[in-house]
Amino acid sequence: MRPRTSPIGLPITIRRAVARDAKRLTRLVRGSGAYEGKYAAAVAGYRVGPDYIEAHRVFVAVGADEQGGRVLGFYSLVLAPPELDLLFVADEVQGRGIGRLLVAHMRREARAAGLDRVKVVSHRPAEDFYHRVGAVRTGTAFADPPAVPWDRPEFEFRIPPG
Repeated sequence: MRPRTSPIGLPITIRRAVARDAKRLTRLVRGSGAYEGKYAAAVAGYRVGPDYIEAHRVFVAVGADEQGGRVLGFYSLVLAPPELDLLFVADEVQGRGIGRLLVAHMRREARAAGLDRVKVVSHRPAEDFYHRVGAVRTGTAFADPPAVPWDRPEFEFRIPPG
């Protein structure tokens, strides 16, 4: 995909993740400010491994910088059943359009895969974001202790035919 200039002024490329991205993606998940306090346990041992990257459609948003590229965010699209499994944006660039670019890319990938809907079980702090990018609230995923001790909003992206 050709680089685009992002709202933060950096050229951004969204590309397919590769095995060597696994550690950076894991750090992004574990370091997310959205998972502080009572939510910290949910990601404390979380790992985005090379096997996960191989099994799913994982894409990273990379910003050009002096080191040749910095991961600004990523998402994972699971095809069966259709679900946006992960979507994270680095804390320092949140609110600058990276999440919106990733969602737009995910919708194109979903359409190309022949999907008409993509489910999202959201983290509570991300609920407003999903509303803003066009997801429709469909229900609630109830707590499943000890792994997830709180209810989570469930959304759906409707994917129009291309």
